[in-house]
Parts: sequence; structure tokens; C-alpha cells
Amino acid sequence: MSRYWPVTLFQKLALVVIALGITPIALAQDAGAAPSVERIVNRANMVSYFQGRDGRARVAMTITDSQGRTRSRELIILRRDGPETDAVEGGAYLGEQKYYVYFRRPADVSQMTLLVWKHQDRDDDRWLYLPALDLVKRIAASDKRTSFVGSDFFYEDISGRSIDADSHELIETTDNYYVVRNKPKRPGEVEFAYYDVYIHKQSFLPVRTEYIDDSDNLYRRYTALAVENIQGYPTVVKARMENLRNGGTTELTYSGIDYDLSLPEDVFSERYLRRAPREYLQ
Repeated sequence: MSRYWPVTLFQKLALVVIALGITPIALAQDAGAAPSVERIVNRANMVSYFQGRDGRARVAMTITDSQGRTRSRELIILRRDGPETDAVEGGAYLGEQKYYVYFRRPADVSQMTLLVWKHQDRDDDRWLYLPALDLVKRIAASDKRTSFVGSDFFYEDISGRSIDADSHELIETTDNYYVVRNKPKRPGEVEFAYYDVYIHKQSFLPVRTEYIDDSDNLYRRYTALAVENIQGYPTVVKARMENLRNGGTTELTYSGIDYDLSLPEDVFSERYLRRAPREYLQ
């Protein structure tokens, strides 16, 4: 199977972003010169995970196996940045961050809750509440590259991988995209040899990520399928992850997206794993 999709898909995404009137993110650089790979990666990290000081979204997840059988999940994601996040020098957005993920449907996952505390100087903390067992389970750091509730996304895909975990190289610049190759600094902890990210030059949204294994085979692929301008922020509203080894795909469709809600910090604590903060999950 070819590693690359037709360029027309990404031309269409570029036109969508431009048509939405998304303002380019300014970078300090000489006229006509490409920014450094560090600046590209920092900005892409900010646009992907740190827009606004907090946020909320409803997510419809559709998991499809190789035989075309589907399973659906509905969940709500809350996010809150630490107060120091937006003040990081160089715009890397490396501050503390917290996620609260609440499952609504179907019945077998209803009221299941995932809590993530992202750290930059140590492994992230993750807890999963299983209501059927009334059990709070600590997710080990080694499990972050495993399936997120049976989907083709990993736990790390949901809250993001630290940019300091990889080395970065700008391998190509096209009319619309920066292509950045990322290699793990601790390869023994991950299943990939490297991954390439296609970053839109105007919005700095990553619109495709390709994961390559030690045999130089493409085995996972993420694609942003739709983008909207929400409260001035370029936002992916539909995305797909493909597992090319087993033929599975998972699509995420986002709705009810809001930024800058002033979510209280105590919502993102262990006490709310068993008792969902329903006033913030509407």
C-alpha cells in the first residue's frame, strides 16, 4: 500500500482553512524563509492542544473493523491549562494541562471516566474509572501507547505526546505544508521508528500523521477530515485514525465545541471520577 494519499485531499483542506478566514499565526522569520523546525513544532503543538485556556467538546466515536462492523461511543472532553502555560518562552506551550473525559453511551461504557494530568518533567498521570466495578484504575505510563477504549486511537493520541519526547527534522516544504519527521528519543518505549506530520502552513494545524515501524512500513495514519473556525481558533471537527495492520478505522466527530469557559480546577480531580460534574458536561 502506498504511504501517501493523493495531494488533492490536502489541497482541499488548505482551501477550507483559507475559506474560513483563519488568520495565519505570525512567526518571527525573514521574508520568504521557512521558520525553524522548533518554531513549527511549537506552534503545531499549541494549535493542536492549547488553544484557549480551557475547552469542552462532545465527541461521537465510530469504530469500524476490517469486516465493516461498527461500534459507537459518545463522550465529552473537558480540558484545562495550568496558569503558567501561555507564558512559556518561545511559545512552546509546555505547561501543565488536565483532561477529563466522560463517556455517555453506549450502556457498557456509560459513566466511565478518564482523568489525565499532563506533566512536562515526568510521566503523565492517568486514571480510569470503571463504573461496572466501581473501580478507579491507575493507567501505567507504559500503557499510553495502547488502544483507547477499543478504538484505533491510543491514550497518548487523546491528550497529546510531549514534543520533548522526540527529535524533529523538517524534511519537506510544499506550497501548503511543512512535513516534519519525529524520531523518539527513547525508542524502546514506543512501537514506531518515526512519524511524519503534515502541518498546514497557514493555520499550523497538523492534518496528517503517518507512523512508520522498524521495517519502514506505514502502519497507522491520522487524517483531519474537516476544519472549522470556532471563536477564532482553527479547530479540527472531524478526524480519522487508521490501523493499516488490522484494517480497523476510528472516526471522531466533534460538536458543541467551546473555548475559554473558566472551568474550575477541582473538576479535574480524583473526587469527580466517581461523581461526574454534570453542570459542566451539558
